[in-house]
Amino acid sequence: MKKTLFTLVFCLPILLVAQGTQLLRQPTISNTEVAFVYANDIWKAPLNGGEAIRLTSDDGYESNPHFSKDGNYIAFTAQYDGNVDVYVMPSDGGEPMRLTFHPDGDFVQGWTPDNRILFRSGREGQPTKTNKLYTVSMNGGLPESIGLDRAAYGELSNDGTHLAYTPITSWDPEWRNYRGGQAMPIWIVDLKTKELITTPQLDKERHLDPVWFKEKVYYLSERDYTSNIWSFDVKTKEEKQITFHKKFDVKSLNAGASQLVFEQGGYLHLLQPQTGVTKQLNITVNSDVTFSRPRWESVSASNLSNPNVSPTGKRVLFEYRGEIFSVPKENGTWRNLTNSPGVADRYPIWSPKGDKIAWFSDRSGEYKLVITDQNGLNIQEIALPNPTFYFQPDWSPDGKYIAYTDTHYNIWITNLETKQSSIIATDSYAHPNRSMNPKWSPDSKWVAYAKQQESHFKSIFAYNIDSKKTIRLTDPLADAITPVWDASGKYVYTLASTNYGLQSGWLDMSSYDPEVTRSLYAIVLNAEDKAPVLPKSDEETVEAKTDSDTNKKENDNTSVVVKIDEAGLLDRSIAMTLPDRNYVALLEGPKHTVFVAESVPNTRGLTVHHYDVEKLKATEFASGVSQMVATADRKSVLLNQNNNWHLVDTKSPPKPGEGKLKIDIKTKLDPKAEYKQIFK
Repeated sequence: MKKTLFTLVFCLPILLVAQGTQLLRQPTISNTEVAFVYANDIWKAPLNGGEAIRLTSDDGYESNPHFSKDGNYIAFTAQYDGNVDVYVMPSDGGEPMRLTFHPDGDFVQGWTPDNRILFRSGREGQPTKTNKLYTVSMNGGLPESIGLDRAAYGELSNDGTHLAYTPITSWDPEWRNYRGGQAMPIWIVDLKTKELITTPQLDKERHLDPVWFKEKVYYLSERDYTSNIWSFDVKTKEEKQITFHKKFDVKSLNAGASQLVFEQGGYLHLLQPQTGVTKQLNITVNSDVTFSRPRWESVSASNLSNPNVSPTGKRVLFEYRGEIFSVPKENGTWRNLTNSPGVADRYPIWSPKGDKIAWFSDRSGEYKLVITDQNGLNIQEIALPNPTFYFQPDWSPDGKYIAYTDTHYNIWITNLETKQSSIIATDSYAHPNRSMNPKWSPDSKWVAYAKQQESHFKSIFAYNIDSKKTIRLTDPLADAITPVWDASGKYVYTLASTNYGLQSGWLDMSSYDPEVTRSLYAIVLNAEDKAPVLPKSDEETVEAKTDSDTNKKENDNTSVVVKIDEAGLLDRSIAMTLPDRNYVALLEGPKHTVFVAESVPNTRGLTVHHYDVEKLKATEFASGVSQMVATADRKSVLLNQNNNWHLVDTKSPPKPGEGKLKIDIKTKLDPKAEYKQIFK
């Protein structure tokens, strides 16, 4: 028995190795060899499998290899010299020859019967971005159009009289079982008469990768909800399913003189068209996999995401590639707080006192809430009850709670003392904008958020942490978004639309919906407080001054008490004096001020206005803004302009280049550790 077990254990690695290397892509076949893409390089191997030979090794990627009819050359697409063009080289290897020079990308589709190279390009796709098919001599020269106004993926018949093709490219080819407007049959056109026939499309399924084998067109179809090979006889119009895979889709079909080759399950397979018999090729690729070696990488400002600023604007937290970085405003150096290439650390946030930092981490396998000091040390983990992804944390001003959302459109609150988490709200419908983002009141007693109603209009709600009561703050007949608390605790600002209505849906790609405009509103929470837009009159008043008044600090949120009177609350939603426009977001400002972001047509980024509620005056603060984050004391704001980060004062509009952060971050990458995190 022990001998048998030893034999099985000993043989298992041999069996695994015998399967060959996976992730072999885009195969092409000749009479004796198969070429393919592995790790963005082109390799080839014998038709019966075995050890592969590397043909290219440039830093730029190579793709779409195609053997010439005689098997002596390989045409392919390569990203050399900063551009994507057509190249050709001997099938035994050698120096590639560049054949196209247009700035637009050129992608090889195959060869013509007269030994020219067929490729697609969007070089003439104006005003709409469409592709056409062209041919170019393997000896160079000007490309020639094949005469169709629109074509993407295709191949010529053996006699060159017909073209089987798809007219458009897919913006998301990995959308499995897609049944939308981009799902098209294979078009087969007579290039002389322009007579057109199509493959049968019975379930609005997608047909891809057409190739010719004798009088038939072979292609990939998702009719049975897995991508399989089908054939279509051009003369008899007979359609037939050839493969019947259920688990992994068939990819990258290519035809040779006597058989077909395709990718499925990460391996390459041969198909005998006459019998329908398939055979997996066991190919071994002995690559140096330089892309997987640990290396140092410089991080550009444009690649930093999910910023958060320390309470007084001394440092900024960023996320990059699952690492959390702390960057100084002026003095000091950046710090990598995590140093964990095999862990995804997400959404950092600074505590209101500035002594702690929190983020979500999947170090244990599922995401937990991690809390550390500002140097990333003294780690404390809080288990979260629902294994999922989490977003948009907001730390309560008293430091006791963190509110956040999850993939399932819930708002959670975690008590940092008891380490208990609870759901306070769930959105009614899924939407890619994820607009619930919770916001704490200045006294840490309320959480404001936007939630969709049955009408799909969003209303602003406030949840009380003590009573567990939820109050609607806005009229359900208006679509309200992005709530912001005034530092005084008297108002909640929101952007609301009264012309928001039925739309075609966020997955639609062809309709043109009516323009939505929004206005700025201030919701007066306490019935005893006055609206900020009431007429003002200069009068003499006499008030008794107490010691508490003398010692009171304007920006001390500990003295703020938020009171919400439900009676007449909807009537206390006051429109500000800003004209209604395409406002998209609000950001908290100093007391009685708010930042309003506007999307202006034909401009890059957002225009941010600084609105003074008491003076009823708006001042343009910044333009070309893509992100903005305020400090807890509301005295500074972080702006992303033209892929640069600027930390500026909120008192006045910044000058060009003012407050620009020096981003000189370097991080050590360990791709193999990242792979384990990505695919676990």
